[in-house]
Amino acid sequence: MLIRFNKPYGVLSQFTPEGRWQGLKDHIDLPGVYVAGRLDADSEGLLLLTDDGKEQARISDPRFKMEKTYWVQVEGVVSDPALTALARGVTLNDGPTLPARARAVQPPADLWPRHPPIRERQNIPTSWLELTIREGRNRQVRRMTAAVGLPTLRLIRTAIGPYNLDGLPTGTWRQI
Repeated sequence: MLIRFNKPYGVLSQFTPEGRWQGLKDHIDLPGVYVAGRLDADSEGLLLLTDDGKEQARISDPRFKMEKTYWVQVEGVVSDPALTALARGVTLNDGPTLPARARAVQPPADLWPRHPPIRERQNIPTSWLELTIREGRNRQVRRMTAAVGLPTLRLIRTAIGPYNLDGLPTGTWRQI
């Protein structure tokens, strides 16, 4: 069994809650399924769960380099030099990243509201980019955008390999 879940902000990629963060059990009540990969509590979007250990490894193990695509709302205006740097790979404190696919995009039209909303500064614009990576380091997308001078305000994973959100409302799941 393979499950697509549109994880809301404030939910951990584990069934047990911790501190102020909810666990998956508040949204998914299925015995025997396990998370294939991680998504930070302050990130939103696609999380896959499965009851098949081999499938879980294929999805989450960095050796398989399954692409992950994100919509990223950043503070500032996305520039061509920033996109070029992301596409070539940037150097983080734990070493260089693999090259990524990066492009500026319009704000997603059918995007659900985030609770709580992002912080906005009156004199600093925000913009969106789509970023596709083949790694899965801790908070990698946030660190990559910060490295090119664009701090992440909102991060939504839209796809993992061939699987995507495909109109799945936030906080809901469907079996594939």
